[in-house]
Amino acid sequence: MATNEARGHVTVVGSLNMDLVARAPRLPQPGETLAGHAFAQVAGGKGGNQAVAAARLGAQVTMLGCVGADPNGGQLRAGLEAEGIDCTAVEISATAPTGVALIIVDDGSQNAIVIIAGSNGQVTPDTLARHEAALAAAQVVVCQLETPPAAVHAALAAARRLGKTVILNPAPAVGPLPADWLPLIDYLIPNELEAATLTGLPVTSPEQAAAAAETLRRAGARNVIVTIGAQGVVAALGDIAPQHFEAPRVKAVDTTAAGDTFIGGLAAQLARGEQIADAIRFAQRAASISVTREGAQPSIPTRAEVGNA
Repeated sequence: MATNEARGHVTVVGSLNMDLVARAPRLPQPGETLAGHAFAQVAGGKGGNQAVAAARLGAQVTMLGCVGADPNGGQLRAGLEAEGIDCTAVEISATAPTGVALIIVDDGSQNAIVIIAGSNGQVTPDTLARHEAALAAAQVVVCQLETPPAAVHAALAAARRLGKTVILNPAPAVGPLPADWLPLIDYLIPNELEAATLTGLPVTSPEQAAAAAETLRRAGARNVIVTIGAQGVVAALGDIAPQHFEAPRVKAVDTTAAGDTFIGGLAAQLARGEQIADAIRFAQRAASISVTREGAQPSIPTRAEVGNA
């Protein structure tokens, strides 16, 4: 097991967005206009969020992605670099604007999100080929689905070929994953909605999450971890029966980056050589802190904060 001083290396392949966040009493209905409470512009994107989470939670991190040649892109790169994240594999598009996410958060701390891909859509297999050294340097490679599928598959395949631990957060999920992706993934980590989309099964309870995880494992995934919000996590690891990890009890303010914090924390722990069950519990503590704060990246805790939780 890694010592407390050891730092593993995580490379995140994924999206970089500027989040435009509005707070309102509730999520609007189609055609409805609501008066909101507040507005904020903060760094986001699942890739960026997971990179920041992994860095704050103890890993050496490289980000691989693409931003536009605009103020949003400059702010996102500067923000990552301020966290100590290596951005040499973050390309700058001359033709596409930086991606944005339009986020509404209601008084119950639930959110609805619309993403405009922008420069994230210019991450391609050629991008991965140009920056394979960023994958080779890591112990753990993390991907999501906010960049084009061909690029995600190229990242998964290259990471598998290089012998890395591969994490896929299948978000946003629009249907089952291609069958040839699953053998490339060490840890498939959907939330309850994504697990339902991937399997066609209802996922609203730990028991249903376990059934979905088993379905995905039978389809070829090595390990499946389904996050189910305040109900915790269900993990189907190897050949062991799915296990329920209860979530810490906290008062949620904003759940926007909870899943990204969990994945970044898990990746950081795995890169340090921690056992998976311990890594899950650590990542849960980190996520539980993030939901008590507003915003995406601003809500992500440090390793010291999680250690004191």
